[in-house]
Amino acid sequence: MKALILAAGFGTRLAPHTHLLPKALFPIAGTPVLGRMIHYLKQAGCTAVAVNTHYLADRISAYVDKTDFGIPVRLCHEPEILGTGGAIRTLSRLWDDAPFVVINADIVTTFGGLADVYRDHRENGRMATLVMHDAAPFNGVWVKDDGRIMEFSRVTGQAAHPVGRKLAFTGIQVVNPDIKKWIPETGFQDIIPVYQHMIDSGLPVNAHVAEGFRWQDMGTPEGYRQAVMEAAAPDVFRSAWQPASPDISFDQLACSPLAGDGSDRRWFRLSAGDRTMILADHGITPVPAGSEFNAFVRIGTHFRRAGLPVPRIYGQDAFSGLVFLEDLGDFHLQDAVFQAADETVVMDLYQKVISLWGNLSLKAEDGFSSSWTCQTTAYDVSLILEKECQYFVTAFLNQYLGMGVGDWELADEFLALANKTVENAIPGLIHRDFQSRNIMLRQGEPYLIDFQGARSGPVQYDLASLLIDPYVGLSSSLQERLLQVAMGHMDQLMGRTMDREKFLAGYHCCCATRNLQILGAFGFLTQVKKKTAFARWIPPAARMLGSHLDRIEGLQFPKLSAIAREIAERTALSLSDDD
Repeated sequence: MKALILAAGFGTRLAPHTHLLPKALFPIAGTPVLGRMIHYLKQAGCTAVAVNTHYLADRISAYVDKTDFGIPVRLCHEPEILGTGGAIRTLSRLWDDAPFVVINADIVTTFGGLADVYRDHRENGRMATLVMHDAAPFNGVWVKDDGRIMEFSRVTGQAAHPVGRKLAFTGIQVVNPDIKKWIPETGFQDIIPVYQHMIDSGLPVNAHVAEGFRWQDMGTPEGYRQAVMEAAAPDVFRSAWQPASPDISFDQLACSPLAGDGSDRRWFRLSAGDRTMILADHGITPVPAGSEFNAFVRIGTHFRRAGLPVPRIYGQDAFSGLVFLEDLGDFHLQDAVFQAADETVVMDLYQKVISLWGNLSLKAEDGFSSSWTCQTTAYDVSLILEKECQYFVTAFLNQYLGMGVGDWELADEFLALANKTVENAIPGLIHRDFQSRNIMLRQGEPYLIDFQGARSGPVQYDLASLLIDPYVGLSSSLQERLLQVAMGHMDQLMGRTMDREKFLAGYHCCCATRNLQILGAFGFLTQVKKKTAFARWIPPAARMLGSHLDRIEGLQFPKLSAIAREIAERTALSLSDDD
């Protein structure tokens, strides 16, 4: 038994990630999918394999040349891409008159009946046998009850045939070399029109209907994520609870999507019995250095080693961007504040969180590497101007409110604010999004999540993020009490009384810069990302900007303060209109 693996395609559904790496070389649990496919064919009894190539053929050639697969692997380069039919036409001229397997490179499957399909095809003298299965929404081929294919159709909602059912083609087939008589002699040729022409001419094309196996098209980002998850999750579960965890298969794991928040990452809960973990999907990451995935893994690992309460990382796959994490539950600080009976309970909760803030700010700084960060390495003047101030103008004032504010109109006031923030910084490590939805509570103790934005910066920034957080709306008096607690805690960590005047000056600056960032984020998420649930938090965030600006001593912000008054009025009106 010999086989042709179809690997010439452009991988457009996986672009831009296929601009440098062909999808046939995308790794699944550390092994390129092409290598997994060759191993699969060898296990099924194949004695030789051909691989057609076109797009990024040199990358595939380099991989095949350096790898010992245990069976001969021949590359068939196509200067012009020929399609499945054209590849079959070329291969049928290279080998003997025995049937051969044709299989797509971008599938991952546990189908174990390939040798049986080949034997049945050969014994019955068939022209083509296609392995089919029931896999909505891919079902697009009408198959009669006797196993003959009637029609290839991808039209959803089409009326059923009197006999038969609609099934999905797995991309696995066995063909007779004589099929080349039905394929045009030159040029690109898809195989499906050839099969339909054969059927219309009275020549049967047969289906082998199979059940009870896993099959995944990894030619899309979603399909690739699923393929990696299916390959990696059982091993991660086993290793997470060794030696007590028994062998499990992916079929024994339940996977439930979780509601995300502001980021583009996708979240899932995996469970096997009473054991659960969280899967964070950062998206395909061909170059980990400087990526959000790399920052999440490296910083999370460092924080845990530093003794911070963060979820344990059970496993990770760099190229796919998947990270398997300890499950901390679904209860965060915002929930606790809403359920608290009075401010005494809230005060007790926040004192624990402030202790966590201090440990992150100073203790976790030791051994932290700026090479782990994404976007920028530090919270400095350039970051404040771009990611706080300009973000506020572009995403909130102009995109959300349509105010048409020019880039230059607030430049002098923004620069003064940024410089004063940095001048009064107490240096340390910052989380960058230290707010109630990123602090989980388990058995009353706080745990920190979403830490991939950590970098060096003023320790006052995270404290400002925590205390002015519009998700919880702490009262001014409670904010002031907690501010005093935080300064006392920082004195203890430093072993001395710090410069209170400098700390407070920097704190009030950070309240203003963080407020700008919050409004920019809410505007962007509501207007651009269409996550309209964030709109409810815009009025409280807009109301407090003016007061934060007023508390900054030694600076005046006439233009920005006027805008703060205007947006407070406009968003208050929009809230009343919604009500």
